[in-house]
Amino acid sequence: MEKVQELVLVWIFLALFLQNASNVEGRHHCHKGHKKNPHKGSSSNPQMPPPPSPTYLPVPTVPSPEPCNSSSSGIFDVTTFGAVGNGLADDTPAFKAAWKAACAVESGVVLAPSGYTFAITSTNFSGPCKPGLVFQVDGVLLQPNGPDRWPKAHSKKQWLRFYQLNNMTLTGKGTIEGNGELWWDLPCKPHRGPNGTTLPGPCDSPVMIVFFMSANLAVNRLRIQNSPQFHMKFDVCLGVLVEKLSIYSPKLSPNTDGIHIGYTRSVGIYNSMISNGDDCISIGTGSSNVHIEGVTCGPSHGISIGSLGANNSQAWVSNITVRNAVIRDSDNGLRIKTWQGGSGSVTDISYENIRMQNVLNSIIVDQYYCSNKVCRNQSSAVYVSGLSYRNIKGTYNMIKPPIRFACSDAVGCTNIRISEVELLPHVGDLVDEPYCWNAFGVQETPTIPPVACLQNW
Repeated sequence: MEKVQELVLVWIFLALFLQNASNVEGRHHCHKGHKKNPHKGSSSNPQMPPPPSPTYLPVPTVPSPEPCNSSSSGIFDVTTFGAVGNGLADDTPAFKAAWKAACAVESGVVLAPSGYTFAITSTNFSGPCKPGLVFQVDGVLLQPNGPDRWPKAHSKKQWLRFYQLNNMTLTGKGTIEGNGELWWDLPCKPHRGPNGTTLPGPCDSPVMIVFFMSANLAVNRLRIQNSPQFHMKFDVCLGVLVEKLSIYSPKLSPNTDGIHIGYTRSVGIYNSMISNGDDCISIGTGSSNVHIEGVTCGPSHGISIGSLGANNSQAWVSNITVRNAVIRDSDNGLRIKTWQGGSGSVTDISYENIRMQNVLNSIIVDQYYCSNKVCRNQSSAVYVSGLSYRNIKGTYNMIKPPIRFACSDAVGCTNIRISEVELLPHVGDLVDEPYCWNAFGVQETPTIPPVACLQNW
């Protein structure tokens, strides 16, 4: 109940912020028997609590301006505010001054011009501002190089924070560089290489870019790379349009999710390439009406919903569509992960026209998710229902079965629909058998491999 009240308060706060904002315009989209359960826990018939009935809003058409001409009016070049741009001098004061000036005028532009490398520290770019504000990066933005260079008085939770903004665009032809390597090497980070270790100790690492309590946002064209933690995060936002981004971190960089969405509605992510050491795109609780199309992921941990329900919390995710995507050389493909002991629901999830290449867990629902492998068994779970997998084709890594529905004893997965699925081994000829536990649905067409383990729905 506390989590529900928290979510309600969050949306009331956001509604009050948006009550005088401009209207959101619509955007049209074409849019074998059971194996033994390896998990203990109470065993009973599936309980199916009714999910909430959210009001879906259309993904907005947010202005996506072409790169600006520096001679135009309303453009606030950070070099005219004292930015040096040599990669060494602290240009933070110049960016704050340019932001303040651009924020005060309609369609103002903060311009970080090409040919410069701007070093800035943790900065909060706050509104409210006049509508149409653009933050344009044509050069390079550089984060402090590692924990020792991070100002001790600054929070390590995020680097660039955009707060309480409406109708704002982050764009440009430049690069936002996170200097993440020294953060990844902290002894508390999970290391997957030979003789890697994970040790206790301070582990705070900043998210590169955070949008918080904002609406009608556009992010496009930029290259965002080497984040200490998540590259980009949308938290308590309404109306987000992401296009033509390039996000990159090495395959073994820990916790470097490409784009994370939480408590955010009406999101479109299009025509972007993401290669990193964690989830390509992760969708957290409170998110709905998310459309992902034309995205290429890999190496990565795939496109994930969750993890949800940690520490016996409630979680709600609904109306998620992933279409025309490519996932390659990844630890996971299309994943839903929830903790035992949670509650709430994941409903109306559609995956269509997905191509996979050498993916370890191509299709997976895991209601026994546990990040530390010592979780206690609990009977309650987040309800998962309304999953559609259509035209999913490619190759999988033979280490694990390509399709796995590991659903809770008490709250099974229901209304799963599978059609036109063809998943073959990346190497060899043996087709591995799918795994199902307490999963209800229908195989609408013949598939490879056959998903005969689904129970009738």
